[in-house]
Amino acid sequence: MELIPVEKMYLERKDAFELTLLTQENGLKKLIPTSEIHRPGLALAGFVERFASQRTQVLGETEMTFLAGQDALGRKRAVENIFKFDLPCVIITKGISAPPELIEIANRKGVPVLSTRLSTTEFTTRVSVYLDTLFAPHTTHHGTLVDVYGVGLMYTGKSGVGKSECALDLVARGHRLVADDMVTIIKKAPQVLVGTGNELLKHHMEVRGIGIIDIEKLFGIRAIRMQKRIEVQVNLVHWDDKLEFERLGIEEKYTTILGVEIPSVMLPVTPGKDISVISEVIAMNQMLKIYGRDSAKEFSKRLSEEIYRKKAVGEFLESDLE
Repeated sequence: MELIPVEKMYLERKDAFELTLLTQENGLKKLIPTSEIHRPGLALAGFVERFASQRTQVLGETEMTFLAGQDALGRKRAVENIFKFDLPCVIITKGISAPPELIEIANRKGVPVLSTRLSTTEFTTRVSVYLDTLFAPHTTHHGTLVDVYGVGLMYTGKSGVGKSECALDLVARGHRLVADDMVTIIKKAPQVLVGTGNELLKHHMEVRGIGIIDIEKLFGIRAIRMQKRIEVQVNLVHWDDKLEFERLGIEEKYTTILGVEIPSVMLPVTPGKDISVISEVIAMNQMLKIYGRDSAKEFSKRLSEEIYRKKAVGEFLESDLE
């Protein structure tokens, strides 16, 4: 797992978290090894047997009131209780002033101390979401991600098969582009994959014969999304008589990304075939499945019932001698 420098959080979320650096800047090079945070109240009081020192330490009003109630020697002893460990960083909430003993020891240990004007609850909520995203498993796939009727369709396939052209047609029909060419996939929850675009490419698209185009500038803000849950993979392939394509849709196929299974559809591409309309059907059909309606299985069930009914009637008439 990649470790995150405190400097990254400080620079990226300085304004959002209302952060102020109270110690020397060299402490910002410290690395955060986990997304979890910790309130070190018991450790300040001297109980360090189960102290989670590898986590980001948050000092709220309770901890700061405890320190304020100590004399200088008591504060120094309490602060040294936690700084005996290799802490990634310490963050004081509600804009409470830090005691000089804390700043002095932190500078000596090279641990950054930050202050935020946010309340403890609000700050811990925000920083937890931020760190969870940074530490979440992620990967990059060659493909195109489009929001079609609220369903995230990720198009994959060989270069030149028509992924970007399909996405462009969908945008022209009112759907929204998330990423083209390179899709960064983040596992936000055990069964949730979220795709976003490359920071450099953003919502630019390469169309063969035209070149690079800016979807946001051409179609407006309504034509793009910053991120979207990936719900179906659409694998575009050139038509080949040797390949077997699904005809009924009863047998569902899946692909696995970061340990998460998502439905996968292999779609043959031929001249004149309207992939955009088929994409809309894929999205709507996926929504029906989410709501418990599987058209292929329902049709198969009705067909089996009809065959059984006709067989039963035929057997009855054969034995009817009147």
